[in-house]
Amino acid sequence: MKFKINNLKVSKEKILVIAEAGVNHNNRMDYAELLIKEAKSAGADIIKFQTYKADKLVSKTAPRFWKWKGEIKKSGSQHDSYSRLDKFGYKEYKKLKSLCDKYKIEFMSTPFDLDSVDMLYELGMRAYKIASCDITNFALIEHIAKKNTPIFLSTGASNLNEIVDAVKIIKKTGNNKICIMHCTLCYPTKFEDANLGAIYEIKKRFPNEILGLSDHTLGTLAAPASVLYGVTVIEKHFTINKKLKKSADHWLSVNPKELKELVENSKNILLSKGTKKKIKLKCEDNTYKFARRSIFTAKKIDAGEILTKHNIICKRPGTYTSANKIYKFLGKKLNKSIDIDKPIFLKDLK
Repeated sequence: MKFKINNLKVSKEKILVIAEAGVNHNNRMDYAELLIKEAKSAGADIIKFQTYKADKLVSKTAPRFWKWKGEIKKSGSQHDSYSRLDKFGYKEYKKLKSLCDKYKIEFMSTPFDLDSVDMLYELGMRAYKIASCDITNFALIEHIAKKNTPIFLSTGASNLNEIVDAVKIIKKTGNNKICIMHCTLCYPTKFEDANLGAIYEIKKRFPNEILGLSDHTLGTLAAPASVLYGVTVIEKHFTINKKLKKSADHWLSVNPKELKELVENSKNILLSKGTKKKIKLKCEDNTYKFARRSIFTAKKIDAGEILTKHNIICKRPGTYTSANKIYKFLGKKLNKSIDIDKPIFLKDLK
């Protein structure tokens, strides 16, 4: 299965990188524009924000599931944190879309409620991300799926049956443009919890779907490595400055330099995957000929002389009788004399 988002091709043959800006704009449009500009410069294909209102997302008593020393209310709730960063509305998201068009990078934002889904669609957003936390939010999934745009389905903290159920809801609407994204819902994710091997199970259950990774590990190691497991879509938290405050995501995000490194390494690893067959490649033609060995005389050998390990030797190039024929020569006699450092052929044997 492959699909397009505007001019972007999403397939199993091409790397697509999503810079997850989330709310790292800190409610500032100048930060948002810099995020967009730097993501494009680093080679990201999509920049993704998050669209929510705290009142629609969490109850006022919902406990936090993260620890971050930058919180104003140290023992506050999720609502306390999310309400600090939910100030962008229609006008601001329209501006974000316009800026993405200006810098020629695809605009995307994760909606966390039905009204946000509709607003983003009205603004012309061409693909949706469904957050891991909403993989069981069937009403939201169905509402998004009915827009008939591509969907990136994140699967953190879920099991295979839950993924199957979510995909069924999407496909029931007639929408088949799905990328299933492996994810570990820990901030940050330790390498021992990245569980990239789980991608094999997802791949086995959904052999025709495009696979992705929403990566929460620190640095740029795990995301490119996932390409070897079949991933071609990578999402990574992104910031212009890890030391910024207000959002708990800044410190665990990659900066522009790291994002560029991630993009380049992911593309190069995809190129490095090659085929599933161990064969001689075109680029190895010369080394195949000239770095392998052929059978030569180690000294002058007279006609009728028995060939031994002392008078014949395997030397480069490999363009004569291959060294793997050595056992056909040992113990045999020559039908003619051959000078030192000359190739020997099967026709030279008695």
